[in-house]
Amino acid sequence: MSTPTTFWRLAGVSYVQYVTKASSTVRAALKEPAKSKAMAQEAFSYNKAVWSQGTMGTKTMVDSLKNVGK
Repeated sequence: MSTPTTFWRLAGVSYVQYVTKASSTVRAALKEPAKSKAMAQEAFSYNKAVWSQGTMGTKTMVDSLKNVGK
């Protein structure tokens, strides 16, 4: 007997890729005004802060993920 496999694994994508695609598909299928509200929630940004001696420094917005560790 074969073990059950989730269909996103059979499709060759990761769970995060599956969830991202599924959520954007659901948002695109919504009707107004729920669609514009859901699309506004889709936007995100990253902040970084340097910790020194147990205290957090000032937060700065990250423009590119390439610059996160620098």
